[in-house]
Amino acid sequence: MFANRSDAGRQLAERLRRTMAAEPVVVLGLPRGGIPVAYEVATALNAPLDVIIVRKLGVPYQPELAMGAIGEGGVRIVNRDVARRTGLTTAQFQAVEAREREELARRAARFRGDHDRLSLVGQTALIVDDGIATGSTVRAGCEVARALGAARVVVAAPVAPPSAIDALSRVADEMIVLRSPESFVAIGQFYDDFTQTSDAEVVRLLDRARTRSAPDRDQEVAVGSGPVRFAGRLTIPSGAGGIVLFAHGSGSSRHSTRNRFVAGVLNRSGIGTLLFDLLTEEEERDRSNVFDIRLLGERLVDATRWLRELPESRAAPLGYFGASTGAAAALWAAVVPETQISAVVSRGGRPDLAGPRLGDVRAPTLLIVGSRDHEVLELNRRAAAQMHCETALEIVPGATHLFEEPGTLARAADLARDWFVSHLAVNNHSAHA
Repeated sequence: MFANRSDAGRQLAERLRRTMAAEPVVVLGLPRGGIPVAYEVATALNAPLDVIIVRKLGVPYQPELAMGAIGEGGVRIVNRDVARRTGLTTAQFQAVEAREREELARRAARFRGDHDRLSLVGQTALIVDDGIATGSTVRAGCEVARALGAARVVVAAPVAPPSAIDALSRVADEMIVLRSPESFVAIGQFYDDFTQTSDAEVVRLLDRARTRSAPDRDQEVAVGSGPVRFAGRLTIPSGAGGIVLFAHGSGSSRHSTRNRFVAGVLNRSGIGTLLFDLLTEEEERDRSNVFDIRLLGERLVDATRWLRELPESRAAPLGYFGASTGAAAALWAAVVPETQISAVVSRGGRPDLAGPRLGDVRAPTLLIVGSRDHEVLELNRRAAAQMHCETALEIVPGATHLFEEPGTLARAADLARDWFVSHLAVNNHSAHA
Protein backbone atom coordinates (compact mmCIF):
# COMPACT_ATOMS: atom_id res chain seq x y z
CA MET A 1 0.00 0.00 0.00
CA PHE A 2 2.88 2.39 0.78
CA ALA A 3 6.41 2.64 -0.62
CA ASN A 4 7.80 4.07 2.63
CA ARG A 5 6.82 6.37 5.48
CA SER A 6 7.24 9.55 3.41
CA ASP A 7 4.93 8.16 0.73
CA ALA A 8 2.40 7.20 3.40
CA GLY A 9 2.67 10.70 4.85
CA ARG A 10 1.99 12.35 1.51
CA GLN A 11 -1.07 10.16 0.91
CA LEU A 12 -2.37 10.87 4.40
CA ALA A 13 -1.64 14.59 3.98
CA GLU A 14 -3.76 14.74 0.81
CA ARG A 15 -6.72 13.33 2.73
CA LEU A 16 -6.20 15.65 5.69
CA ARG A 17 -5.78 18.78 3.56
CA ARG A 18 -9.31 18.32 2.27
CA THR A 19 -10.83 18.01 5.74
CA MET A 20 -8.65 19.86 8.25
CA ALA A 21 -6.94 22.73 6.42
CA ALA A 22 -9.12 25.35 8.14
CA GLU A 23 -8.32 24.30 11.72
CA PRO A 24 -5.57 25.71 13.95
CA VAL A 25 -3.64 22.44 14.14
CA VAL A 26 -0.50 21.29 15.93
CA VAL A 27 0.78 18.10 14.31
CA LEU A 28 2.22 15.63 16.84
CA GLY A 29 4.25 12.70 15.59
CA LEU A 30 4.74 9.61 17.73
CA PRO A 31 8.47 8.85 17.71
CA ARG A 32 10.16 7.42 16.00
CA GLY A 33 8.32 5.96 13.02
CA GLY A 34 5.47 8.45 13.14
CA ILE A 35 7.74 11.46 12.56
CA PRO A 36 8.43 11.00 8.81
CA VAL A 37 4.68 10.59 8.27
CA ALA A 38 3.85 13.58 10.50
CA TYR A 39 6.44 15.75 8.73
CA GLU A 40 4.67 15.34 5.37
CA VAL A 41 1.31 16.09 7.03
CA ALA A 42 2.61 19.23 8.77
CA THR A 43 4.17 20.48 5.54
CA ALA A 44 0.94 20.03 3.58
CA LEU A 45 -1.18 21.71 6.28
CA ASN A 46 1.33 24.53 6.86
CA ALA A 47 1.18 23.51 10.51
CA PRO A 48 3.82 23.34 13.27
CA LEU A 49 5.31 19.93 14.02
CA ASP A 50 6.30 18.47 17.37
CA VAL A 51 6.73 15.08 18.96
CA ILE A 52 4.31 13.80 21.55
CA ILE A 53 6.35 11.73 23.94
CA VAL A 54 4.43 9.30 26.11
CA ARG A 55 5.50 6.33 28.19
CA LYS A 56 3.19 3.54 29.15
CA LEU A 57 3.28 2.48 32.79
CA GLY A 58 3.27 -1.27 32.39
CA VAL A 59 2.54 -3.73 35.17
CA PRO A 60 5.99 -5.14 36.21
CA TYR A 61 5.03 -8.80 35.75
CA GLN A 62 2.86 -8.08 32.66
CA PRO A 63 4.49 -5.10 30.85
CA GLU A 64 1.99 -5.07 27.97
CA LEU A 65 -0.82 -4.31 30.44
CA ALA A 66 -0.96 -0.55 31.01
CA MET A 67 -1.84 0.69 34.47
CA GLY A 68 -1.32 4.28 33.34
CA ALA A 69 0.76 6.60 31.19
CA ILE A 70 2.92 9.68 31.63
CA GLY A 71 3.73 12.60 29.40
CA GLU A 72 5.67 15.84 29.41
CA GLY A 73 4.63 18.72 31.62
CA GLY A 74 4.15 16.39 34.57
CA VAL A 75 1.11 14.72 33.00
CA ARG A 76 0.21 11.50 34.84
CA ILE A 77 -2.73 9.31 33.91
CA VAL A 78 -3.65 6.35 36.09
CA ASN A 79 -6.00 3.53 35.22
CA ARG A 80 -7.15 3.00 38.78
CA ASP A 81 -9.10 -0.14 37.97
CA VAL A 82 -6.01 -1.89 36.54
CA ALA A 83 -3.76 -0.50 39.27
CA ARG A 84 -6.12 -1.82 41.94
CA ARG A 85 -6.39 -5.29 40.38
CA THR A 86 -2.59 -5.68 40.15
CA GLY A 87 -2.21 -5.49 43.91
CA LEU A 88 0.91 -3.32 43.55
CA THR A 89 1.94 -1.15 46.46
CA THR A 90 2.31 2.60 46.10
CA ALA A 91 6.10 2.20 46.25
CA GLN A 92 6.07 -0.36 43.41
CA PHE A 93 3.89 1.88 41.25
CA GLN A 94 6.15 4.87 41.93
CA ALA A 95 9.21 2.82 40.99
CA VAL A 96 7.73 2.04 37.57
CA GLU A 97 6.78 5.68 37.08
CA ALA A 98 10.23 6.95 38.10
CA ARG A 99 11.95 4.63 35.61
CA GLU A 100 9.65 5.65 32.77
CA ARG A 101 9.90 9.34 33.71
CA GLU A 102 13.67 9.13 33.29
CA GLU A 103 13.27 7.57 29.84
CA LEU A 104 10.71 10.19 28.86
CA ALA A 105 13.08 13.01 29.86
CA ARG A 106 15.93 11.37 27.95
CA ARG A 107 13.85 11.14 24.77
CA ALA A 108 12.55 14.70 25.10
CA ALA A 109 16.10 16.02 25.46
CA ARG A 110 17.29 13.91 22.53
CA PHE A 111 14.52 14.91 20.14
CA ARG A 112 13.95 18.55 21.15
CA GLY A 113 17.30 19.73 22.41
CA ASP A 114 16.88 23.29 23.70
CA HIS A 115 13.49 23.83 22.04
CA ASP A 116 10.34 24.19 24.13
CA ARG A 117 7.38 21.89 23.77
CA LEU A 118 4.69 23.49 21.57
CA SER A 119 1.62 24.67 23.46
CA LEU A 120 -1.57 22.70 22.81
CA VAL A 121 -3.90 25.01 24.76
CA GLY A 122 -7.01 25.67 22.69
CA GLN A 123 -5.54 23.89 19.65
CA THR A 124 -6.49 20.83 17.67
CA ALA A 125 -3.90 18.16 18.42
CA LEU A 126 -3.41 16.00 15.33
CA ILE A 127 -1.63 12.84 16.51
CA VAL A 128 0.08 10.97 13.67
CA ASP A 129 1.74 7.55 13.58
CA ASP A 130 3.00 5.31 10.77
CA GLY A 131 0.33 2.76 11.63
CA ILE A 132 -1.72 1.50 14.55
CA ALA A 133 -1.67 -2.07 15.82
CA THR A 134 -3.17 -2.31 19.32
CA GLY A 135 -3.49 1.46 19.78
CA SER A 136 -2.20 1.57 23.36
CA THR A 137 0.49 4.20 22.65
CA VAL A 138 -1.89 6.34 20.60
CA ARG A 139 -4.48 6.11 23.38
CA ALA A 140 -1.93 7.42 25.85
CA GLY A 141 -1.04 10.19 23.41
CA CYS A 142 -4.68 11.26 23.22
CA GLU A 143 -5.00 11.42 26.99
CA VAL A 144 -1.75 13.36 27.35
CA ALA A 145 -2.78 15.85 24.63
CA ARG A 146 -6.05 16.55 26.45
CA ALA A 147 -4.23 16.95 29.75
CA LEU A 148 -1.95 19.50 28.06
CA GLY A 149 -4.95 21.62 27.06
CA ALA A 150 -5.88 20.50 23.54
CA ALA A 151 -9.40 21.56 22.61
CA ARG A 152 -9.78 18.69 20.16
CA VAL A 153 -7.82 15.51 19.54
CA VAL A 154 -7.67 13.87 16.11
CA VAL A 155 -5.77 10.66 15.36
CA ALA A 156 -4.47 10.02 11.84
CA ALA A 157 -2.59 7.03 10.46
CA PRO A 158 -2.06 5.38 7.09
CA VAL A 159 -3.27 1.97 8.27
CA ALA A 160 -5.00 0.38 11.27
CA PRO A 161 -7.20 -2.66 11.92
CA PRO A 162 -10.94 -2.09 12.49
CA SER A 163 -10.63 -3.18 16.14
CA ALA A 164 -8.09 -0.43 16.92
CA ILE A 165 -10.17 2.20 15.15
CA ASP A 166 -13.22 1.21 17.17
CA ALA A 167 -11.31 1.34 20.46
CA LEU A 168 -9.60 4.67 19.77
CA SER A 169 -12.84 6.29 18.62
CA ARG A 170 -13.81 6.35 22.29
CA VAL A 171 -10.85 8.56 23.27
CA ALA A 172 -10.27 10.64 20.12
CA ASP A 173 -12.70 13.21 18.74
CA GLU A 174 -12.01 11.95 15.22
CA MET A 175 -10.17 9.05 13.58
CA ILE A 176 -8.74 9.35 10.06
CA VAL A 177 -7.26 6.16 8.62
CA LEU A 178 -6.54 5.53 4.93
CA ARG A 179 -6.65 1.71 4.98
CA SER A 180 -8.36 -0.62 7.42
CA PRO A 181 -7.81 -4.23 6.28
CA GLU A 182 -9.46 -7.10 8.10
CA SER A 183 -6.32 -9.20 7.70
CA PHE A 184 -3.82 -7.40 9.91
CA VAL A 185 -0.68 -8.99 11.32
CA ALA A 186 1.80 -6.12 11.62
CA ILE A 187 2.17 -2.55 10.37
CA GLY A 188 5.25 -3.41 8.34
CA GLN A 189 3.31 -5.76 6.04
CA PHE A 190 1.74 -2.68 4.36
CA TYR A 191 5.08 -1.00 3.51
CA ASP A 192 7.65 -1.86 0.84
CA ASP A 193 10.31 -0.18 3.00
CA PHE A 194 9.71 -0.23 6.76
CA THR A 195 13.30 0.37 7.85
CA GLN A 196 13.52 1.57 11.44
CA THR A 197 13.60 5.36 11.83
CA SER A 198 16.68 6.58 13.70
CA ASP A 199 16.84 9.20 16.44
CA ALA A 200 19.00 11.30 14.10
CA GLU A 201 16.28 11.25 11.42
CA VAL A 202 13.68 12.38 13.95
CA VAL A 203 15.88 15.31 15.03
CA ARG A 204 16.61 16.25 11.40
CA LEU A 205 12.95 16.39 10.41
CA LEU A 206 11.95 18.36 13.51
CA ASP A 207 14.74 20.88 12.84
CA ARG A 208 13.68 21.18 9.20
CA ALA A 209 10.07 21.84 10.26
CA ARG A 210 11.18 24.54 12.72
CA THR A 211 13.33 26.23 10.09
CA ARG A 212 10.40 26.25 7.68
CA SER A 213 8.08 28.07 10.07
CA ALA A 214 10.28 29.98 12.51
CA PRO A 215 9.83 33.78 12.33
CA ASP A 216 12.55 36.29 13.12
CA ARG A 217 10.15 38.07 15.43
CA ASP A 218 7.03 36.71 17.09
CA GLN A 219 5.86 38.49 20.21
CA GLU A 220 3.07 40.22 22.06
CA VAL A 221 3.16 43.99 21.56
CA ALA A 222 1.33 47.09 22.78
CA VAL A 223 0.05 49.02 19.76
CA GLY A 224 -0.29 52.76 20.32
CA SER A 225 -3.31 54.85 19.31
CA GLY A 226 -2.96 58.24 20.99
CA PRO A 227 -3.12 57.70 24.76
CA VAL A 228 -4.64 54.24 24.31
CA ARG A 229 -2.64 51.01 24.00
CA PHE A 230 -4.00 47.85 22.44
CA ALA A 231 -2.68 44.33 22.85
CA GLY A 232 -1.38 42.77 19.65
CA ARG A 233 0.70 40.00 18.16
CA LEU A 234 3.46 40.91 15.71
CA THR A 235 5.03 38.14 13.65
CA ILE A 236 7.74 38.87 11.09
CA PRO A 237 9.26 35.88 9.24
CA SER A 238 12.88 35.91 8.13
CA GLY A 239 13.22 37.98 4.96
CA ALA A 240 9.55 39.04 5.07
CA GLY A 241 8.27 40.50 1.81
CA GLY A 242 5.77 42.75 3.57
CA ILE A 243 3.49 43.00 6.60
CA VAL A 244 -0.30 42.72 6.76
CA LEU A 245 -2.35 44.42 9.49
CA PHE A 246 -5.56 42.58 10.45
CA ALA A 247 -8.76 44.49 11.12
CA HIS A 248 -11.16 42.05 12.75
CA GLY A 249 -14.92 42.28 12.54
CA SER A 250 -17.69 42.83 15.02
CA GLY A 251 -17.55 40.68 18.14
CA SER A 252 -14.06 39.41 17.32
CA SER A 253 -10.53 40.10 18.55
CA ARG A 254 -6.88 39.34 17.87
CA HIS A 255 -7.58 35.85 19.22
CA SER A 256 -9.97 35.03 16.35
CA THR A 257 -9.16 31.48 15.22
CA ARG A 258 -10.07 32.39 11.63
CA ASN A 259 -7.76 35.38 11.48
CA ARG A 260 -5.00 33.44 13.22
CA PHE A 261 -5.37 30.69 10.63
CA VAL A 262 -5.07 33.16 7.74
CA ALA A 263 -2.14 34.87 9.48
CA GLY A 264 -0.37 31.52 9.78
CA VAL A 265 -0.77 30.89 6.05
CA LEU A 266 0.70 34.34 5.32
CA ASN A 267 3.58 33.84 7.77
CA ARG A 268 4.55 30.56 6.16
CA SER A 269 4.59 32.34 2.79
CA GLY A 270 7.07 34.93 4.06
CA ILE A 271 4.61 37.71 4.98
CA GLY A 272 4.57 39.36 8.40
CA THR A 273 1.33 39.97 10.30
CA LEU A 274 0.04 42.26 13.03
CA LEU A 275 -3.11 41.13 14.81
CA PHE A 276 -4.39 43.58 17.41
CA ASP A 277 -7.55 44.71 19.15
CA LEU A 278 -9.29 47.74 17.67
CA LEU A 279 -11.34 48.53 20.78
CA THR A 280 -10.81 48.38 24.53
CA GLU A 281 -12.98 46.02 26.59
CA GLU A 282 -15.01 48.98 27.82
CA GLU A 283 -15.52 50.32 24.30
CA GLU A 284 -16.73 46.91 23.09
CA ARG A 285 -19.58 47.00 25.59
CA ASP A 286 -21.12 49.80 23.51
CA ARG A 287 -22.23 47.99 20.35
CA SER A 288 -22.35 51.25 18.39
CA ASN A 289 -18.52 51.35 18.52
CA VAL A 290 -18.33 48.03 16.69
CA PHE A 291 -20.03 49.65 13.68
CA ASP A 292 -18.27 53.01 13.94
CA ILE A 293 -16.19 52.65 10.78
CA ARG A 294 -14.52 56.02 11.22
CA LEU A 295 -13.35 55.10 14.74
CA LEU A 296 -12.11 51.68 13.63
CA GLY A 297 -10.42 53.19 10.59
CA GLU A 298 -8.63 55.82 12.67
CA ARG A 299 -7.39 53.10 15.03
CA LEU A 300 -6.05 51.21 12.03
CA VAL A 301 -4.27 54.33 10.78
CA ASP A 302 -2.72 54.82 14.23
CA ALA A 303 -1.56 51.17 14.24
CA THR A 304 -0.02 51.72 10.81
CA ARG A 305 1.89 54.75 12.11
CA TRP A 306 3.08 52.69 15.08
CA LEU A 307 4.26 49.90 12.79
CA ARG A 308 6.08 52.36 10.51
CA GLU A 309 8.13 53.54 13.49
CA LEU A 310 9.68 50.10 14.01
CA PRO A 311 13.10 49.74 12.32
CA GLU A 312 12.27 46.37 10.76
CA SER A 313 9.03 47.60 9.15
CA ARG A 314 9.84 51.22 8.32
CA ALA A 315 10.32 50.52 4.60
CA ALA A 316 8.25 47.33 4.29
CA PRO A 317 5.24 47.26 1.94
CA LEU A 318 2.05 47.03 3.99
CA GLY A 319 -1.35 45.49 3.41
CA TYR A 320 -4.69 45.34 5.22
CA PHE A 321 -6.80 42.22 5.81
CA GLY A 322 -10.33 42.92 7.03
CA ALA A 323 -13.24 40.71 8.01
CA SER A 324 -16.86 41.83 8.47
CA THR A 325 -16.87 45.49 9.62
CA GLY A 326 -13.08 45.37 9.74
CA ALA A 327 -13.06 45.27 5.92
CA ALA A 328 -14.78 48.65 5.80
CA ALA A 329 -12.28 50.02 8.33
CA ALA A 330 -9.42 48.71 6.17
CA LEU A 331 -10.74 50.46 3.06
CA TRP A 332 -11.41 53.65 5.06
CA ALA A 333 -7.82 53.66 6.35
CA ALA A 334 -6.31 52.74 2.96
CA VAL A 335 -7.50 56.08 1.58
CA VAL A 336 -5.31 58.01 4.05
CA PRO A 337 -2.17 58.92 2.04
CA GLU A 338 0.33 58.39 4.85
CA THR A 339 -0.64 54.72 5.29
CA GLN A 340 0.79 53.87 1.83
CA ILE A 341 -1.10 50.60 1.65
CA SER A 342 -0.09 48.29 -1.21
CA ALA A 343 -3.01 45.82 -1.09
CA VAL A 344 -6.29 45.13 0.72
CA VAL A 345 -8.15 41.84 1.17
CA SER A 346 -11.68 41.53 2.54
CA ARG A 347 -13.01 38.17 3.77
CA GLY A 348 -16.75 38.04 4.27
CA GLY A 349 -16.50 41.79 4.67
CA ARG A 350 -18.84 44.74 4.53
CA PRO A 351 -16.96 47.09 2.17
CA ASP A 352 -20.21 48.93 1.55
CA LEU A 353 -19.92 50.42 5.06
CA ALA A 354 -16.92 52.45 3.87
CA GLY A 355 -19.46 54.59 2.01
CA PRO A 356 -18.23 57.36 -0.30
CA ARG A 357 -14.57 56.57 0.47
CA LEU A 358 -14.83 53.48 -1.74
CA GLY A 359 -14.27 55.56 -4.83
CA ASP A 360 -11.04 57.00 -3.38
CA VAL A 361 -9.34 53.66 -2.66
CA ARG A 362 -6.25 53.19 -4.82
CA ALA A 363 -4.78 50.03 -3.26
CA PRO A 364 -5.53 46.84 -5.25
CA THR A 365 -8.44 45.20 -3.44
CA LEU A 366 -9.62 41.57 -3.32
CA LEU A 367 -13.12 40.84 -2.05
CA ILE A 368 -13.67 37.24 -0.90
CA VAL A 369 -17.24 36.12 -0.24
CA GLY A 370 -18.94 32.77 0.30
CA SER A 371 -21.39 31.63 -2.36
CA ARG A 372 -24.03 30.98 0.31
CA ASP A 373 -23.58 34.38 1.99
CA HIS A 374 -26.20 35.81 -0.36
CA GLU A 375 -26.88 39.23 1.17
CA VAL A 376 -23.22 40.06 1.78
CA LEU A 377 -22.33 38.83 -1.72
CA GLU A 378 -24.72 41.32 -3.26
CA LEU A 379 -23.34 44.13 -1.06
CA ASN A 380 -19.82 43.26 -2.21
CA ARG A 381 -20.86 43.34 -5.85
CA ARG A 382 -22.30 46.83 -5.37
CA ALA A 383 -19.20 47.99 -3.53
CA ALA A 384 -16.90 46.65 -6.26
CA ALA A 385 -18.87 48.64 -8.83
CA GLN A 386 -18.10 51.87 -6.93
CA MET A 387 -14.35 51.28 -6.77
CA HIS A 388 -11.90 52.65 -9.35
CA CYS A 389 -8.78 50.72 -8.29
CA GLU A 390 -7.75 47.21 -9.35
CA THR A 391 -10.54 45.11 -7.84
CA ALA A 392 -11.36 41.41 -7.89
CA LEU A 393 -14.32 39.52 -6.43
CA GLU A 394 -13.67 35.86 -5.58
CA ILE A 395 -16.59 33.65 -4.59
CA VAL A 396 -15.78 30.57 -2.49
CA PRO A 397 -18.19 27.74 -3.35
CA GLY A 398 -20.26 26.38 -0.47
CA ALA A 399 -19.08 28.96 2.07
CA THR A 400 -21.39 30.89 4.36
CA HIS A 401 -20.51 34.12 6.17
CA LEU A 402 -18.06 32.63 8.69
CA PHE A 403 -16.40 30.18 6.28
CA GLU A 404 -17.06 27.32 8.70
CA GLU A 405 -17.59 24.68 6.01
CA PRO A 406 -14.69 22.19 5.46
CA GLY A 407 -12.00 23.61 3.23
CA THR A 408 -13.63 27.00 2.67
CA LEU A 409 -11.46 29.01 5.06
CA ALA A 410 -8.36 27.34 3.61
CA ARG A 411 -9.47 28.43 0.13
CA ALA A 412 -10.03 31.99 1.34
CA ALA A 413 -6.60 32.00 3.00
CA ASP A 414 -4.94 30.77 -0.19
CA LEU A 415 -6.64 33.53 -2.19
CA ALA A 416 -5.51 36.17 0.32
CA ARG A 417 -1.97 34.81 0.33
CA ASP A 418 -1.71 34.89 -3.46
CA TRP A 419 -3.06 38.46 -3.60
CA PHE A 420 -0.63 39.75 -1.00
CA VAL A 421 2.37 37.83 -2.35
CA SER A 422 1.71 39.31 -5.80
CA HIS A 423 0.92 42.90 -4.86
CA LEU A 424 3.29 43.38 -1.94
CA ALA A 425 6.09 41.99 -4.12
CA VAL A 426 5.29 44.54 -6.85
CA ASN A 427 5.50 47.35 -4.32
CA ASN A 428 8.70 45.91 -2.88
CA HIS A 429 10.35 45.86 -6.32
CA SER A 430 9.26 49.46 -6.92
CA ALA A 431 10.76 50.56 -3.60
CA HIS A 432 14.12 49.07 -4.55
CA ALA A 433 14.13 50.35 -8.12
